[in-house]
Amino acid sequence: MADSKTIKVSILDRHYQVSCGADEVAALKQSAAYLDTKMREMQDRSNLTGIDRLAVMTALNMANELLAQTDKANRLEQEISRIAGLTDKVDSALKLLRKRD
Repeated sequence: MADSKTIKVSILDRHYQVSCGADEVAALKQSAAYLDTKMREMQDRSNLTGIDRLAVMTALNMANELLAQTDKANRLEQEISRIAGLTDKVDSALKLLRKRD
């Protein structure tokens, strides 16, 4: 990273220094805040001890959320393609009708 910055983030009251590109600072801070929130939620609703186990369980939940959203996005893309195909058919039919007139 030619234009890298070192950013301090806090997750579960532990501080970390992370290097990233200057254009990625906002995304890194947002990601760290999201991770902190998710880990706190996991900590509050479970009896997990140890930050390693808490981090792994939080990561598994986040991976599950990501996969569910990816699946949803894929289904929406398929539906959009289907609708685009129908739109093309309607357009073709309308052109044929206009030629008859």
